[in-house]
Formats: sequence, structure tokens, C-alpha cells
Amino acid sequence: MKQLNYPEITLDLVRVTEAASLTSSLYLGFGNKEAVDGAAVDAMRGMLDYMDMKGIIVIGEGEKDEAPMLYIGEHVGCWADDSPELDIAVDPVDGTRLVSYGLPNAVSVMVAAERGKIAYLPTFYSYKLAVGPELKGRLDINASIRENLRIAAAALGVPISEITVVVLNRDRHNPIIEEIRKVGARIKLIGDGDIAAAIATAMPDTGVDIYIGIGGSPEAILAAAAMKTLNGEMQVKLWAKDDAERERFEKEGWNFDKIYYTDDLIGGDDVIFAATGVTDGDFLKGVKFLKGTAITESLVMRSSSATIRKIQTHHDLSRKTIRIKSLNGDEKILNINKRSISNPNLGFSNMMFR
Repeated sequence: MKQLNYPEITLDLVRVTEAASLTSSLYLGFGNKEAVDGAAVDAMRGMLDYMDMKGIIVIGEGEKDEAPMLYIGEHVGCWADDSPELDIAVDPVDGTRLVSYGLPNAVSVMVAAERGKIAYLPTFYSYKLAVGPELKGRLDINASIRENLRIAAAALGVPISEITVVVLNRDRHNPIIEEIRKVGARIKLIGDGDIAAAIATAMPDTGVDIYIGIGGSPEAILAAAAMKTLNGEMQVKLWAKDDAERERFEKEGWNFDKIYYTDDLIGGDDVIFAATGVTDGDFLKGVKFLKGTAITESLVMRSSSATIRKIQTHHDLSRKTIRIKSLNGDEKILNINKRSISNPNLGFSNMMFR
């Protein structure tokens, strides 16, 4: 079996997330998150065909009966006899609603890891805590908000009033928000996009110190892939949406008191994380269309070498093509854009650019 070619595969991952970001951004502000997601999925799946790997989707759009594309278990890549075997986790757009309403912090994300190294969490939601290197190993997801903020302030050498905590703006987080306010820390409420929010805690100059709250389990694992290189930390506990779900998974042997740390979520020594901004966010700029050029900003990291690259790419729209899976071929961005303008209300089921 062929060994991974480091420069080649990292750039391949970036090309995939760029394609998803470019196509989904064509539906910016149209108010149709299904069209945003459909465009990103179709482009991502098409570009994956070009990758030299035997890839299996382990985190994607859902089970096969729920998702026609990028479903869990789908084979992606060229699957040549000597291609490396990889598990693939994707979120074509984390924040489809953000793109549909022109809001910040939407990203396209892809992770590649050695076979069997990406964890499975049974619950759709998890309780999550994310911090950067300076707070790694210091906070405890089981501790009170007050205690964690006190420890964070001491570790960072600042008053609690200078700590910024990111929380998804959901009713279920009202007790967390109230407690943060009582202690006196700053709060940044976000509507969606908690992959970007978690990673921002480990990136310099974002002004974000802690991410906490209940969000998607797949997003926790994708964020953990970035944290392996950034030396940040994810702490995750399963969260049941109701008593019936909790009882069902406990009968299957799942422990709702267990804390999953970064290496529990993403194992192995060689994990590659790639993300491209769709809309402007805390650590990546969104897609910009300027005078016949599209500009994208991406972040790609590899844990084995601790290499972090931020890539700004200028795409000549008169030449730029993207492989669209449903068309089984390459299509120019300009042609895709014409279709998106004439069909802004396409849904996922018929989002085939025809």
C-alpha cells in the first residue's frame, strides 16, 4: 500500500474544502440552507473522486438511508490498488443557516486519519468544553462555570472580566449564560458554527478563551482533529435529548459520565485537518468575489509534523472548474453561478445544478 504523500494530500484536502466553500457561497443570503448544503455536498463529493486514497466516510451527512451523498460508510477517492487507506470525516458546511442568511463563522471542513482512528459517538448532541494551549489540562468539564473561570483567569494572569466565553445561543444554555454573567466574564453568543468557535480558542488573536455548551457530536470530533495540531483541548460528554435516548444508549453500554478527551476523539499520530471559510469568521475569511476572481482562505494542519498552513487562493473565474458529482464532470464556476441565480430556491433533493 502506498504511503501518504504529505504535500500532495494536504493540498488535495484544501481543494475539496475550497470547492465546497465556493459552490455553497453562491447561495449566500438566499435564505435556503438546503441549497447551501446541497451545493457543498455535490462539489465536495465530486472533488473527492480525484484524491488518491481508499477513503471511507465515517462522519458525514448521516446514515445511508438519511443521506444520498457523503453518507456514513460511502467509499470516496480513486481506490487504486496501492492507494492509502483513510477514514474521512466531513462537514461540507458547518453553518448552513449562517450562509443562507449571510452571517459569519461558516466553514467547510474535512479530516483524514488512519483507518479506525476517528471515534464514534452515539448521541447526536454532546456537552463540550474547548480551550487553547494555555488552559489545556487546567479546566474540568464537570466543574462549575464559576470554578473554571476562576482557574482560567489565574492561569492566563488576567481578571475574570477579561475572559471571553463562546456559547451557542440556545434556550438550553440559559443556565450557563446566566452563570457566566454572574461571575463577570464576557460572553460571545453565536447562532451556529461551533467547529469554528471551538478551534478559535486555540488560535492566536481571536479574542476567544473558552467554548462551552451542548452542540453536535460530529462537530466535536472535527474540532478535536484541529486541536491535535494546535495543542488545544476538547472535553466531551454524551448528552441525551430525552430520557428515552439516555436509557437506550445506557442499555447499549454507553457511559454518560465518561469524559472524552482530544485523543479519545481522534487517535493516531497522523491526522490532517482542512477548513475553508465560507463567510467571514474568527479565524478564517469567507469567500470573496472580486472582478472575475474568487478569493478563498483555508487552514490545513497535520498532527504528525505539527505543521499549520494558512492558504489564500485566488481563483480565476474564467478558468476555474469544479468537479460536480451529479454531473459526473467538471463545471466552470461561472456556469454554476448562473444556475444558482436562476434557481435560488432549489432544495437538497433536486440540487443537481441542472
